[in-house]
Amino acid sequence: MKKILLSATALLMLFSCQNDATQSEDTMNTNARRTCASQDVLAEQLKADPTLALKMNTIETFTADAMANPNFRLVGGKIVIPVIVNVLYRTAAENISDAQIASQITVLNKDFTATNSDFSSVPAEFSGVAAGPLVNGIDITFELVGIVRKATTKTSWGTRDVMKSAKRGGIDATSPANTLNLWSCTIGGGILGYAQFPGGSASTDGVVMDPRYFGLSGNANAPYNLGRTASHEVGHWMNLRHIWGDASCGNDLVSDTPVHRGPNYGESYPFESTCLPVHNEMTMNYMDYSNDNLMFMFTLGQKARMSALFVSGGVRAGFRL
Repeated sequence: MKKILLSATALLMLFSCQNDATQSEDTMNTNARRTCASQDVLAEQLKADPTLALKMNTIETFTADAMANPNFRLVGGKIVIPVIVNVLYRTAAENISDAQIASQITVLNKDFTATNSDFSSVPAEFSGVAAGPLVNGIDITFELVGIVRKATTKTSWGTRDVMKSAKRGGIDATSPANTLNLWSCTIGGGILGYAQFPGGSASTDGVVMDPRYFGLSGNANAPYNLGRTASHEVGHWMNLRHIWGDASCGNDLVSDTPVHRGPNYGESYPFESTCLPVHNEMTMNYMDYSNDNLMFMFTLGQKARMSALFVSGGVRAGFRL
């Protein structure tokens, strides 16, 4: 059983030891493998704000208590998350279409309710922990409520949240207490996207994605053209960690995910872990780094961890119907 609660000191140490080489704003994007900057951004935020580790530990305590409650459930069992998409563009390709944006919302709705067609591919050994359609009556869906577009001369934006500030050339977040803000812009440095974990500043809350990997973006952007970058990053926004715990055989704070020796990219199931005891890794989990066509499930533990944010007293309770 994995230990799912960290002390504030341990939390700070865990994230401070990650690679904190935040990308510069003018680095070119030449990715060959999935790269998510959420952990690096968190490490920088922890350095800048000594109180953030304490806030996050409070969220962890609340999450653990909620999940331990035998009556843990959401009133009405339904979460509808309003979404604003903020598009920053220099070129026509960066000014993604309404149709591409709509396709991303469709992917999120399928992936977070396990109504995606490839959910049927979950291996038998993981079927008992796979979060199936409307598991436990909990339904997380997304509703597009607005698109904001802004032309820019910037070639890339980096990971210092500049795109989230109108004063710095970006677009301010809209109603972050009850709206998920997605920013589409060229990040640079080979980064597909990044998210802010619960507990950070409201002004920077949300998810950033490169427009080439936003929604169903076409075969030219394969293997990240099926909208799963958003499923991965929104998972972070809902308090999920990388499945390998950002350390070799690390802890993702979820008890029903197998221990991973590190990120998987093009590997497909079965893929045997070097973490003992010998077992197969859950390469198809959205919180791995697998190609879009190889990731298609959350676990029951991950679903419960996400849902704990929205119960009364949770840090994202403002989204609950």
